[in-house]
Parts: sequence; C-alpha cells; structure tokens
Amino acid sequence: MRDVALPGAGQWPYAQRGFLMARRTGRRPGNPDTREAILAAARGAFADKGYDGASIRAIATGAGVDPALVHHYFGTKDKLFLAAMQAPMDPAEMIDALADGDREQAGPRFVRLFLQIWDGPGGAAGVALLRSAVGTEWTAKLFREFVVTQILRRAVPKLGLDDEQGPLRVTLAASHMVGIALARYVIKVEPLASVPSEVIVAAVGPSVQRYLTGDLSDVFDAQVAAGS
Repeated sequence: MRDVALPGAGQWPYAQRGFLMARRTGRRPGNPDTREAILAAARGAFADKGYDGASIRAIATGAGVDPALVHHYFGTKDKLFLAAMQAPMDPAEMIDALADGDREQAGPRFVRLFLQIWDGPGGAAGVALLRSAVGTEWTAKLFREFVVTQILRRAVPKLGLDDEQGPLRVTLAASHMVGIALARYVIKVEPLASVPSEVIVAAVGPSVQRYLTGDLSDVFDAQVAAGS
C-alpha cells in the first residue's frame, strides 16, 4: 500500500484562517475548481462550527456558489462531510455490516471489517486521514466531529447499546483499532505490520468484544467514583 497525501490537505490551513471562507462577490460557475472550493469551505465550516452547526447554505456562501450546486456535487450533508474528511469508508455501511450478525461476535467482526478496509484500496486514504488528524488541533477537531457524528451516533443504537454506557464502549473499541491502525499502517511496527490480518482478529477481537458487550462494571464503577 502506497502512502499518499490527503487530497486538498494543503489548503486546510488557508480555510482555517478564513482565506477560503471569505464571502465572494457573485456566484462561482460550475468548473473544475468548484468542487475543491466547496470542500475547502466545508472543512473550515465543520472545524469551526461542528457538523451540526455547519449549514449547506453557509458552506455554499464560503465557496461562493449556490447551495443547489453543493447538493449537485455531494448530495447530502453527510456525504459532503465524508468527502471533506476523505474518509476511507462510509461509516454507516460499516456499522450496518457490524450490526448484521451475532451480537456476541461483533468484536471479531469489527476488527475483520476494519482490517479489510485498511488492507484494501481505501487504506491509503485512511493513512492520510490519521496523519492529518494528529497534525494540528484544527484537523483534530474535524476528526473528532467525524468520530462523534458519523460513528458514535450510529453505532450505539445500531448495536443495541445502553445510551449511558454505549458511547464509552464504542470509543474504547474505536480507540483500540485506531492504535492498531497507527502501529500497523502508519508507523509500521514489526511484526504487527506484516502479520496476517486473521492473527490480529484472533488477538484483538476478544478485547473489542469486551468493550462492546462484556462486563465493564469495574470501568463504570470507576467512572462513577471519579465523578465523571
């Protein structure tokens, strides 16, 4: 798998400083630069206002286009956000696949699906996404919005998890896999970087299963004791 730079990532600091978010006069016609202008404006809006606070209209204004053109290029706000993040997969599809099966095998199934994505064509985009997420606080904000709005909100109800315990359970599982991704695909620590994926499924799957459905009474007791 070849490491690639996140498309458009070099423009992010400019959007952050407002250079691409400034209101423009007139409307930008449909041309090859329009899509990238929308994405740059979207990254700035999602980072500044969060997923919920960023509107299609405001993003269109920042890009100097009509809102209808945003819908033309990206369809929905969810799809625009995924495109702005250059996500290696659609979390909704992954969570649907994760929930479709024996709940007591969700952990190994999650690890297997995760590795299939990272070992496949989407892996290069995943590496670029992780590298950008740890690069600056601004890009980290985008990544947090991605985790909260695209993963947590979907996974907790889909997996039938308790509303109070579910968010921590899902973030524990996700953080474990992000650590695997960093070590295996970004830092490439051996032998983890080259072992067959099923070795990782066998090693990590039970831990992820515990996070999702196992007895975490000690964890939640500690959380209560800590007052959080």
